[in-house]
Amino acid sequence: MNVKKLTYMAMLTAISMIVFLIEAQIPLPFAIPGVKLGIANVITLYAIWTLGWKEAGAILIIRIFLGNVIAGNVMAMAYSLAGGLLCWVIMSLLKPIMKRSQIWIMSILGAIGHNAGQLAVAIAISGTAAMAWYAPVLLVAGVITGAFTGYLTQILLSHMDKLKTN
Repeated sequence: MNVKKLTYMAMLTAISMIVFLIEAQIPLPFAIPGVKLGIANVITLYAIWTLGWKEAGAILIIRIFLGNVIAGNVMAMAYSLAGGLLCWVIMSLLKPIMKRSQIWIMSILGAIGHNAGQLAVAIAISGTAAMAWYAPVLLVAGVITGAFTGYLTQILLSHMDKLKTN
């Protein structure tokens, strides 16, 4: 790996951590436990699209680890890792078959996977499958937040393209 690529990955990791930490401080206008916009996922999706799945995975894992440690939320790391990694796997597998105009679809499916991963950890930790009743709520939230972050990623890619041509 060359220095330029490593530096770019470090910059994207820092940006994703900053977004993650800022978003953790923003209260949502609705109180649905475990639901947030997931704006840091824009960086993961951007990295999958521009750098590749391995690089995006490295950025994601570092962001999850450091973000939870810095935020003092180490207990939530299992949820973040399960959700984040499942989301990353889904989006990485979809990238070769999706067009750039379909990034929002990748993001929705990734967000649903993220919520499924977190729900699986919650069920495993609690030892009760009754928590699965929460799946429809998380499905709706995943569609909404996934569409939003996918749309933001498409805008980001478009703006970065314009910077490259100027």
